[in-house]
Amino acid sequence: MSALIEIENLSVTFRQRGREVRAVRDVSFSVAARESFGLVGESGSGKSTILRAICGMAPVSGGSIRIGGAPAATGRAFAARVQMVFQDPYSSLHPRRTVDATLAEPLAIHGRGDRDARVLAALGDVGLDASFRFRYPHQLSGGQRQRVAIARALMLEPEILLLDEPTSALDASVQAEALNLLSRLRVERGLTFLMVSHDLAVIDHMCDAVAVMRDGAVVERLDRATLADGGAQEPYTRQLLAASAYAAPV
Repeated sequence: MSALIEIENLSVTFRQRGREVRAVRDVSFSVAARESFGLVGESGSGKSTILRAICGMAPVSGGSIRIGGAPAATGRAFAARVQMVFQDPYSSLHPRRTVDATLAEPLAIHGRGDRDARVLAALGDVGLDASFRFRYPHQLSGGQRQRVAIARALMLEPEILLLDEPTSALDASVQAEALNLLSRLRVERGLTFLMVSHDLAVIDHMCDAVAVMRDGAVVERLDRATLADGGAQEPYTRQLLAASAYAAPV
């Protein structure tokens, strides 16, 4: 399979209190079409910064990002192809917008018609019925909010979902439901996932391959079989395995 996402020698540098901080250092990896690829590491390892760099939300200081063989660029065409699901469903939805308004907004921006049918179909895809359409975020549980956030990301029928710890703010039982939902949608829609997590058990359940990050750099790459067999070579990766208690959530 050809690479849909190509990250080559990517560096991201911030200025903080008068000094430069290299949040990402010369990272390279590729993700094939319809593959699910994970980035795992402790907080501050640079994994979420990579997702933000892909979306133009972090300053790239070196290297390249290519989507489908072309340099990544923000704008409507990019948004129609690449969408992001954020970590916290409590802050990623506008508190004064109904679910209907939230889901319809991308359609209005991109001039997509058939609003009612698309909104209802999106709700159905994530396991919510029509009764949720005119509710506000405070009227939803955490798991329901994250389902709405996933539905919003799918409204433009993208090829790629960037998943930034999409279940870490949820209870364990709800987390399993959300992960199973994402897995189902990936198969049904032929999606490509780039998923960030601090939990190797989640990555093992969701991803075909993983890059382990520490201090802004990739220290090890593993495929699913090697990860499941506990075949990590780097001491840091073995520490993460132990910290995750390595029990899959579902």
